[in-house]
Amino acid sequence: MRRPRMQAFSRTLTSEHTLTPSDLLYPVFISDGIDKPEAIPVMEGVVRLPIDDLVGRAQSAYALGIPVIALFPRIPAKDKTPDGSHATDPDNIVCRAIQALKTHCPEIGVMVDVALDPFTSHGHDGIIKNQQVDNDATLAILAKQATTYAQAGADIIAPSDMMDGRVAVIRDALDQAGHPQTMIMSYAAKYASQLYAPFREAVEATPLSEIADKKTYQMHPANSDEAMREIALDIDEGADFIIVKPGMPYLDVIARASHQFQVPLFAYQVSGEYQMIRQFINNLDEATARQLVLEMLVAFKRAGCRGILTYFAYEVASWLKAG
Repeated sequence: MRRPRMQAFSRTLTSEHTLTPSDLLYPVFISDGIDKPEAIPVMEGVVRLPIDDLVGRAQSAYALGIPVIALFPRIPAKDKTPDGSHATDPDNIVCRAIQALKTHCPEIGVMVDVALDPFTSHGHDGIIKNQQVDNDATLAILAKQATTYAQAGADIIAPSDMMDGRVAVIRDALDQAGHPQTMIMSYAAKYASQLYAPFREAVEATPLSEIADKKTYQMHPANSDEAMREIALDIDEGADFIIVKPGMPYLDVIARASHQFQVPLFAYQVSGEYQMIRQFINNLDEATARQLVLEMLVAFKRAGCRGILTYFAYEVASWLKAG
């Protein structure tokens, strides 16, 4: 067994999985009210970008071989309401960012998150009624948000709200609005995780009130059979791709889903995962740090992912491009 491991060429020759820039989806934070990249203290090395800088970054990312950029907005408090209606405004920052990307970097795929939490004054992913997030009342506004983004030019709609039935409602709304080619990448298995905390700070989401709990709509971390049911439902409703979120703690779920379903599967290496790895590699020399990041990412390919959303995407694509 050791003979093929003895030289670099034979290790490459016998590699079962390969990581390339085309496996990487690049999540980017965007913001109005800034004229240059703005550091995010809780996510070292990650910044919020104004739209002008976003275009340049997307062009550079595409030149490195990254096929998709995913947009996450910081919404000012004045635009947040209980129903998150600013999410459906065709002049909101997400729509303007999509339009800028499609004008100046049309080659890169644009993926947009569909959920209300950046836009709500209570910080939840849907409309609250009777002290809970109301599933069916939320579906209508999610469908409108999705069609608004599609009209702006989004290529992939990514519902991350975890409302039951939202993929079917969004698919129907997109088709009825004349966007049958717009794809849906569903966060079918989104777990109620503490690993999202840096992200919520990055988008300055409203601190969650006591009137509802995300555990009532996001998945229980103890469950994997439930994830298979969620994924099956979303595929049946019309999802083109599936995301499991978070990533590393749920490799078992990813592996099960990749064997069970014949649909492209992706993982989101979320903000908390990123920051833990970043803090660890700060204590390593550069070569070792790079090897560790690549080791973390190839685990997703080994588990069955077609690609990975990761805040390391731009760095890793640069490393891979340089050889």
